[in-house]
Amino acid sequence: MDLDSCPKCAFPASPLHLHPLFTPYRVPSLLKRLYPGLVWDIPVKDKHIFLTFDDGPHPVATPWVLETLAPFQAKATFFCVGENVSRYPEIAEQLKSAGHSIGNHTYNHLKGWNVPDQEYLVNTRKAGENTSNKLFRPPYGRIRRSQAKMLQEDGFRIIMWSLLSCDYLQKLNREQSLNTLCRCSKPGSLVVFHDSARALENMQWILPRYLQEMHDRGFTFAAL
Repeated sequence: MDLDSCPKCAFPASPLHLHPLFTPYRVPSLLKRLYPGLVWDIPVKDKHIFLTFDDGPHPVATPWVLETLAPFQAKATFFCVGENVSRYPEIAEQLKSAGHSIGNHTYNHLKGWNVPDQEYLVNTRKAGENTSNKLFRPPYGRIRRSQAKMLQEDGFRIIMWSLLSCDYLQKLNREQSLNTLCRCSKPGSLVVFHDSARALENMQWILPRYLQEMHDRGFTFAAL
């Protein structure tokens, strides 16, 4: 596998922003060095991939994901929006019962750039009332350095990603997304999908094919 052939994202120096309109990519090593306090992949010896799903729970998308993961005995981490957990608590319980992890995606899906630091922290803490861990992913990948520092001092572990499916793009080239994910996945990769209405159609096409391909290559799927 030639990792240098995988699409990469462009990025500004500060604040952190992984542009949501780029085609599927892997995160370049330079960005990891610029933000060493954030988690971009998981050091592992075995062939584990860490699937993550953002923006749920959703009454259609999330149960479908659970059904799709089950035949592969795949576990995942769901970065849930707090207000969605409050709206669909029974689905959040299904996630826990199935052995998946629930992470924090703020209570109101906030863009870090658009809100004061203290408000961002309070909103994140509110969402944390529905989780049993301190895993956090910033919505849109947008978070100020000052906000990241504040959250880390509050005990949060900020989980970014290695590979982005871009399933939320309405004009996504699904084959390109699938091929990129399969070509660039490696042990310890953090892969992002979205269990949301906007991403559902694309995810329903990409996820089963990705699971089958990586399973056939001997990979397993673990939760954080």
